Amino acid sequence: MSISKVYKSDKKANSEIEKLLLAEGIRRDKNLDYTCAVYDDDYNVIATGSCFGNTLRCMAVSHDHQGEGLMNEVVSHLVQYEYDRKIYNLFLYTKCNSAKFFGDLGFYEIVRIEDQIVFMENRKNGFSDYLAELAKTKREGEKVAALVLNANPFTLGHQFLVEKAASENDVLHVFIVSEDASLVPFEVRKKLVIEGTSHLNNIIYHDTGPYIISSATFPSYFQKDDSAVIESHANLDLEVFVKIAEALGINSRYVGEEPKSLVTGIYNRIMSTKLPEHGIKCVIVPRKKENSGEVISASNVRQMIKDGEFAKMKGLVPESTYKFFTSPEAESVINRIRGTENVIHY
Repeated sequence: MSISKVYKSDKKANSEIEKLLLAEGIRRDKNLDYTCAVYDDDYNVIATGSCFGNTLRCMAVSHDHQGEGLMNEVVSHLVQYEYDRKIYNLFLYTKCNSAKFFGDLGFYEIVRIEDQIVFMENRKNGFSDYLAELAKTKREGEKVAALVLNANPFTLGHQFLVEKAASENDVLHVFIVSEDASLVPFEVRKKLVIEGTSHLNNIIYHDTGPYIISSATFPSYFQKDDSAVIESHANLDLEVFVKIAEALGINSRYVGEEPKSLVTGIYNRIMSTKLPEHGIKCVIVPRKKENSGEVISASNVRQMIKDGEFAKMKGLVPESTYKFFTSPEAESVINRIRGTENVIHY
């Protein structure tokens, strides 16, 4: 038996991997940047695993070869691959009945959604250390709120949401999604959020780190359809957020309404039902609208950037966002957006 990298051009191996995953009830994830396979003596794929960023994904062993220690080999190979890339804090998502197995391989549970999925990492105190660092920023107040922004890029709609939350609370914790899965890089998004809200004096800014994950990189391979994927992601996000809220004394979470978005609709429904069960108020804020009556959308702003319609964009973003995108500093970001076929996300 041998284990090695699988190249996209290897049609035979990739076809066998697809069949192996399906036989184990796993859909091959669209977000993968490395895949390996274990081959038998006849060069048939009998086990596989993949990585995306700092996560291990799509791991399976053929039914005929289970109990032979092949999953240990796959995990060891993937961990070494990540270490060679100098990525040491690793995460995985697994079915609940597999959590103990991965626990024996050195992974620790962060949160779980019963009968669905478990989120794990290879650092025993990773999440508890993250919560301890957050707790150092805790400020006392009767009303303490939070909101999570991707801000891809930061618009007047985002600014309106932050201003409303800040005006209705003593303290506002703003979490900026730090995963670089968006067309506008994290450092730019963070800069534009801070600049666009600098007139507010009760905000504490946080990077989400690896624990509040974006829908773009949430694994889809355990769920049967897109709605199930979104529901699992929302429930996982909720479990993580409740622990964050406990560390910071947060008693309300603000989210923007987006009637046309399948993702946001499912998220808001789950949060408005489950957050109150933990003593956290869920405040769904209607979206700010343009003069035309259309809601202000980051997707529309990206389309305007792609099309070079900066004068049109000016009425939808804060002055700081407009200044950035009309400066030489934005050239690489603009080229990235222009080089992407579809910049509208559902």
